[in-house]
Amino acid sequence: MQPVLALDVYGTLIDTQGVTTELERRLAQPEKAPEFARRWRDKQLEYSFRRGLMGAYSAFSECTREALLFTDRALQAGLSENDHDHLMAVYAELPAFDDVAPALDTLRRQKICCVAFSNGTAQAVSQLLERAGLREHMDDIVSVDEIKRFKPDPAVYAHLRSRLDTRPEQTWLVSSNPFDVIGAKHAGVRSAWVRRTPEAPFDPWGIEPDMTVTDLEALAERLLG
Repeated sequence: MQPVLALDVYGTLIDTQGVTTELERRLAQPEKAPEFARRWRDKQLEYSFRRGLMGAYSAFSECTREALLFTDRALQAGLSENDHDHLMAVYAELPAFDDVAPALDTLRRQKICCVAFSNGTAQAVSQLLERAGLREHMDDIVSVDEIKRFKPDPAVYAHLRSRLDTRPEQTWLVSSNPFDVIGAKHAGVRSAWVRRTPEAPFDPWGIEPDMTVTDLEALAERLLG
């Protein structure tokens, strides 16, 4: 039975730290750009988690903008409204990791179904993948926006399986985000953790990924080997 791969987008296919260069240009203290980028990403996810718990869904782009405003205030960066708009536009055009396109080429040549599975809306993800040169590699885009929930809500992974019409053992969630991997496993879906940072720890919840790889090329080799 051929696996069906649901690939997380932000942080897995697309490098969210790719905004750092633009932050260096915009910040009065350019050396704070890496910290700003990390805190922006952390707050973006926190806001999606909080909205999920509150039952107060809003598009992921709204979580992203609110997180940007918070980080600006927290670091007292003094960015203007024009800066905010520009950085949001940059976030919509983030680059892909170098390993992604070659790995997807390999998987598609072997007729492996690959779909983008994201907290972002289908329109935002499609645009992001198009700009990164990855859209043509995807059979489909599955967005949580279709059911107004956020990962790692079990309903999101149930929706994924329903959209793909796949069995649990056939469905693989591929993500660099441990919360996403754990959410998928909890919902009965198989999972692969892309450990892009060698020193990154996995959450000690007693729930482990079915596979751990350093990048997507290693994933393709493991799945096809």
